[in-house]
Amino acid sequence: MGILGLSKLIADIAPMAVKETEIKIISVGRKVAIDASMSLYQFLIAVRSQGAQLTSVDGETTSHLMGTFYRTIRLIEDGIKPVYVFDGKPPDMKSHQLNKRAERREEAEKELQKATEAGDTASIDKFNRRLVKVTQQHGAEARQLLKLMGIPVVEAPCEAEAQCAELVKGGKVYAVATEDMDALTFGANVLLRHLTFSEARKMPVQEFHLDQVLRGLELEQTEFIDLCILLGCDYCGSIKGIGPKRAIELIKQHRSIEQVLHNIDTKKYSPPENWEYENARRLFQQPEVTEAKDVELKWSDPDEEGLVKFLCGDKQFNEERVRNGAKKLMKARTGTTQGRLDGFFKVLSTTPNPKRKAEEDKKSANKKVKTAGRGRKPK
Repeated sequence: MGILGLSKLIADIAPMAVKETEIKIISVGRKVAIDASMSLYQFLIAVRSQGAQLTSVDGETTSHLMGTFYRTIRLIEDGIKPVYVFDGKPPDMKSHQLNKRAERREEAEKELQKATEAGDTASIDKFNRRLVKVTQQHGAEARQLLKLMGIPVVEAPCEAEAQCAELVKGGKVYAVATEDMDALTFGANVLLRHLTFSEARKMPVQEFHLDQVLRGLELEQTEFIDLCILLGCDYCGSIKGIGPKRAIELIKQHRSIEQVLHNIDTKKYSPPENWEYENARRLFQQPEVTEAKDVELKWSDPDEEGLVKFLCGDKQFNEERVRNGAKKLMKARTGTTQGRLDGFFKVLSTTPNPKRKAEEDKKSANKKVKTAGRGRKPK
C-alpha cells in the first residue's frame, strides 16, 4: 500500500520535489535498488492486461520471468546498474494489512465468479487483476534468473523498501525504484517511480527528492514520518475523518502525533483503538535491515548457457532471443559508458588565491593596454 495520498500531496504542496524524466537522463552508470516484489507484480499485471499470461508447458506463469529478463536488459542498455532487493519476513505490525489484503482477495474472487457468470468481460479483467499475487515461487525463479544474468540480488531481513533506503543512505546506490512512497518515509533521498513499467505504457519516470520534499512541506524527517502515519501506512490505522490536507495542517501546527491528539476533538476525529503509532514510528526510524556497509554489490558476466537451460525448454522462451539478450548484457558490461560529469570534475574551492589573483589582474591590465594601443588611429 505504501503511504495513502502522499504522492498527490507532494505534487500539490511541494511540486519542485518531483520531476518527470526519462531513464536515459537518470542513468549513465548510476546504481539503483529495485523493489523486486513490486516489479514482479507489475510484470504479472502488465502481461495479463495485454491479453493472457505467458506459461510454461505445465501451465505455470512465466510473465514475471519475461518482464524481469527484458526490462533488466533495457535498464542496463540505458546505463543503469540495477540491484534487486527481495522482501524478508513481514513485521508483526503488518499482519492487519495482510489480513485486509486477504479479505479483499476473497471478495474479488466472489465478484469474479459473478462477472464470469454474467459474461462481463470488463469486470472479469478488473477482478482478475486484483487476484494477481507474487508467490514465493515467483520470487525464487526471479532470483535464479537474475543471478544467471549477473545482477546482484539482496535478501532483506524484513521490508524491501527499508533495505533499499538503507542502501541509498549508505551510499551504495543512487536511488530506490518502487511504486510505494514509504521508501521516502524510510529515509531514501531519491525515489524513482515507474522505472520498471513497460515501454508500451509510455509513462515518464517520476523522480522524488526527499530533501526537497521536506523543504517544500516545511517539515523535519521525524515530523514527515508522523505525517505519513496520519495519512495511512501499512503498520497501523489512521484517524478517521482526517484527510491529507488536514493531516499536513495538523502536523505543521502541532509537530507530532502526540500534540495532534492533545489538540483535536477525539470524539469527532477518533483515533483507532489501542493505536500503535509509536511502534509504527519506530519501524520507520529503525527498521530491521542489513547495514549498507555489510552489503556487497557485484555485477558479473551473464551465463548464456545457464540462461538458455533455465528459460528455454519447459518455460518455452525462444532460444535465439535469450541468446541475443545474453549478448546484449555482455556488450553493455564490457562496453564503455560515458560517465557522469560529476565523476570527471572536482569541485574547486571558491576562496580566491591572493597571489594568483594579483597575477591575473596584472595580465588583464597589460592586455587592456595592448588592446588600446592597437585600437588608436594616427592623428
